[in-house]
Amino acid sequence: MENFKISTRQFAIIVILFSIGTTILVIPGIMAQEVKQDAWIAAVFGIGIGLLLVALYIAVGRMFPTMTLVEINETLFGKWIGKAVSLSFVLFSLYSTSELLLYVGNFLTTQIMPDTPIEAIIILFACILIMGIRLGLETLARSAELLFPIFVFLFIILVVAILLPPVQYKVENIQPVFEAGIKPMIHAVFLFTGFFSSPLIVLLMIFPVSVNQQKAAEKSFFIGVLIAGICLLIIIALTIIVLGADTSARNTYPSYILARKINVGDFFQRIEAIMAIMWIISIYYKMSFYFYASVIGFAHIFNMKNYRPLTLPLGMILVSLSVLIHPNVAHSIKFDKEIWPLYVSTYGLVFPILLLTVNAFRKKIHQK
Repeated sequence: MENFKISTRQFAIIVILFSIGTTILVIPGIMAQEVKQDAWIAAVFGIGIGLLLVALYIAVGRMFPTMTLVEINETLFGKWIGKAVSLSFVLFSLYSTSELLLYVGNFLTTQIMPDTPIEAIIILFACILIMGIRLGLETLARSAELLFPIFVFLFIILVVAILLPPVQYKVENIQPVFEAGIKPMIHAVFLFTGFFSSPLIVLLMIFPVSVNQQKAAEKSFFIGVLIAGICLLIIIALTIIVLGADTSARNTYPSYILARKINVGDFFQRIEAIMAIMWIISIYYKMSFYFYASVIGFAHIFNMKNYRPLTLPLGMILVSLSVLIHPNVAHSIKFDKEIWPLYVSTYGLVFPILLLTVNAFRKKIHQK
């Protein structure tokens, strides 16, 4: 297994890119469908819950700071039950990776390259994914550190260009405030958390065991989630203000439609394809750490000293799975709204609470 240590700054960047990931593409539309112009309010509550979940994950990491999540499972539950729990978590990570591969394929074929077969895009992206994992955690972290300034630069261009004339933004699009009601708001916050913060449980495969300073890494975890949440809040608010709640709700990728509105001096326009680079960077790193968690997890379950031989066969499984999991985009959207939040909450909320409870119970028994 790898013994590389990444810096706290690299870890913060990983948290930011992982949290934004696909969320920046799909969540504005989903939130607008649920609570219309109050989507930004639901995002604020979702960010707060995300910070609470980070505190929960940090508590899990503090229990055994020299172990990955799958190793913690075997320590707390015993060898066989622990391996079974770890296998469930690893399959969750693998399935999530295939979902993200499908997101990439659907996005590129529907918005940028409609004549390209989705299978070709998925295979090409899977090759890049396998290459990144084979090069290891240190290479992934350093490449994220190099690409992060490009991501920030493109994000700033997007926000500034949207606010310049002749883009028609109307502040009244976010009024009236709190019109949605309590029940839809709770559901919207639950959806936001399912995309934004619950998947961060996967990062316990590298936190704190692979970060060089544990205390500083805990702070980086909070800072990364807060920065990512602010970025998403800005995008959601701009989407509602510029496009309106109804238009945002009708589009699968409203933030991409938002980029089409950019037109500075009838010269700087139609740059949405360039903006897609920003989203592809964040999606790639979210996908990479899902896949890294599944590969490392499988290697530990089967007592393998080197995880790299698993990357190619698991990558081939990913390609097949991503093509088969959803027959069409409508099915994928329905899954995202109805099934995914519950599925990810099982691992992102219930699972860490279970780990903390079992550890507290074990300590109580040993004290007696």
